[in-house]
Amino acid sequence: AGMEGSGDASRAGPDWRLAVWTLCSVLLPVLITAWCSFQRSRRQLLIRDIFRKSKHDWHYTDLFGQPSYCCVCAQHILRGAFCGCCGLRVSEGCLKKADRRFLCKEIMMRGTAAAPGSMPHHWIRGNVPLCSCCMVCKQQCGTQPKLCDYRCVWCQYTVHDECMVDCLRTEDCTFGEFKDLIIPPYYLSAINQMRKEKKTSYEKVVPYCRKHWMPVMVLANTRSGNNMGETLLGEFKMLLNPVQVFDLSKIAPAKALQLCTWLPCNAVRVLVCGGDGTVGWVLDAIDEMKIKGQERYIPQVAILPLGTGNDLSNTLGWGAGYAGEVPVEQILRNVMEADGIKLDRWKVQVTNKGYYNLRKPKVFTMNNYFSVGPDALMALNFHAHREKTPSLFSSRIINKAVYFFYGTKDCLVQECKDLNKKVELELDGERIELPNLEGIIVLNIGYWGGGCRLWEGMGDEPYPLARHDDGLLEVVGVHGSFHCAQIQVKLANPVRLGQAHTVRLILKSSKMPMQVDGEPWAQGPCTVTITHKTHALMLYHSGEQTDDDDASSLSE
Repeated sequence: AGMEGSGDASRAGPDWRLAVWTLCSVLLPVLITAWCSFQRSRRQLLIRDIFRKSKHDWHYTDLFGQPSYCCVCAQHILRGAFCGCCGLRVSEGCLKKADRRFLCKEIMMRGTAAAPGSMPHHWIRGNVPLCSCCMVCKQQCGTQPKLCDYRCVWCQYTVHDECMVDCLRTEDCTFGEFKDLIIPPYYLSAINQMRKEKKTSYEKVVPYCRKHWMPVMVLANTRSGNNMGETLLGEFKMLLNPVQVFDLSKIAPAKALQLCTWLPCNAVRVLVCGGDGTVGWVLDAIDEMKIKGQERYIPQVAILPLGTGNDLSNTLGWGAGYAGEVPVEQILRNVMEADGIKLDRWKVQVTNKGYYNLRKPKVFTMNNYFSVGPDALMALNFHAHREKTPSLFSSRIINKAVYFFYGTKDCLVQECKDLNKKVELELDGERIELPNLEGIIVLNIGYWGGGCRLWEGMGDEPYPLARHDDGLLEVVGVHGSFHCAQIQVKLANPVRLGQAHTVRLILKSSKMPMQVDGEPWAQGPCTVTITHKTHALMLYHSGEQTDDDDASSLSE
């Protein structure tokens, strides 16, 4: 019995040790993981706190897009933080030191350190742009694998370490290639002081008095174009004064455009980065400026097309879509060289039948086109699906595939057939006899449906070209979705119903899909009246050609 008891005790010892080791092997990784997670969360909170309090526009990245070196410890870094305004790059551990040590771009000059109308260079060491040249010796900068050479955050000039002399540190900055687009900090300081003193003689302030100064404002919709707007915001802040660059997801266009009242009359240019809907939003804000009596500050509008609906930008020569293939420096050059033109804007009033005295009519502003029929039905289905699952509609290819699906479905179902029996059409007060149609489209601009010149069709008939500044609307009919597809590939012509200054459409019965500039809805019996509202001042870029334009020029 004694021997059996000692045997049980000897077996219990190893079993107990095994249980302890097993428990340790399970708990230790869990504890290490929990500790690392806690430290990471604590570190992220500290970083976010620095970002929130800093005057720098810090962003965190897990991988820099080019070889980078910390501006504090000069070590090579793969990940860390960078400033979207001045371009500083720093490791995570040196972030707090860098935030204290280095100044970011100043929106306004502080104090009276500089003479009116001038300011010194603002040099940042290291991480200069690839293929940049030294302003002194004209040789390439940034070629050594270390933190080296200098860049001015305003004029973008670069200088070798060995070429940097004391006179360059105190020399006045010329603001470089884009001096005619940049709003200098000393200008804003002077205007701010004059406003406090209730003075309005801005003409004496430099560079207000300079002949070719045309300050630009950038208004970007960061929700357009698969988040391309976020990247563009940072790149424009690097080249311009950050006060000139606005994120429309954080500030409304009407508020951003008040900066125009600080700038010369009829000289400001606005670059809208977004789709046609974003452009319409900005143009509505400009119309509000006219109502407030600020007409002399109205800017001219250029477009950088993001998103899917870019027919207006295509009409004005800015292309059908931007995916980062053109550097932002070239975009700013295009804005400088663009010519001013006018764009007709139209009032679309929809009055429901039977509710003349009870309901206010719906009023829209049209820049591109109005339609009733299959293309409005496709837009309505597309918008309904995008509202349910917005994450799926993040690229142009997916969006066009969905449009193609609904277009093919409508070819089979024909939900809008016999439209000619349901509507009456009047052009400048004259009743138009309609053939058998499924859709009617009223055009203000040359392009429709993502790059199709609808009014011209195949181009084999002598019709006058559609213009966006002649006070005339082009009205066409289509036989269905398949007919729309044929027109887009130049295999058919639309049914041209005429041109007019005023269009009136009466929907007598049933509910039909309608749209104004890509914003669709289902509409019951009503009267739609389209009349001229105002003109918008736009910028036309003659250097951009679409495939259709190339083909037509070759045929000539």
